[in-house]
Amino acid sequence: MRVDSETAVDASNDFHKKCAVSLFNGVWNLMEKQDRTPDETDAMIHMAHASRYHWEQVGTAVNLSRGEWQIARVYAIAGRPEPALYHANRNLEICLSNQIGDFDLAYAYEGLARAYFTAEDLANFNLYFVKALQASNLIEQDTDKQLLLDDMKQLQTTAEKLG
Repeated sequence: MRVDSETAVDASNDFHKKCAVSLFNGVWNLMEKQDRTPDETDAMIHMAHASRYHWEQVGTAVNLSRGEWQIARVYAIAGRPEPALYHANRNLEICLSNQIGDFDLAYAYEGLARAYFTAEDLANFNLYFVKALQASNLIEQDTDKQLLLDDMKQLQTTAEKLG
């Protein structure tokens, strides 16, 4: 039995979307895990990259931005500043070049603040921390704004403990 090309493309797109979503959610599960093993940290990194790859096949610029943000976040969690900074900067580039604002732009600045914190670059940490807080004022949905502010508070608390 032959499959027409439109059906094959639809099946491929469905596959990519399911993989992207499943991997993205799996990364969240590992990011939130308190007693993550080194193998789980490696899996978290690989899953974030794989999710971003699948979004590139079928997603929008917003999906790509969020994928880059997640990759930057997992590298920050893993204590790896260079790739955290690279992917946080890619996220901001995607937001700016596609006029993505609101929640996603605020989180692009949060991602850069977190990456610079991981790199122990306090000047740039403070710069992007302030930009994230300023951008939070432009977030339309209160629940989205509160999510960002909670993450910023956690990041600030961590910085104060180490500072």
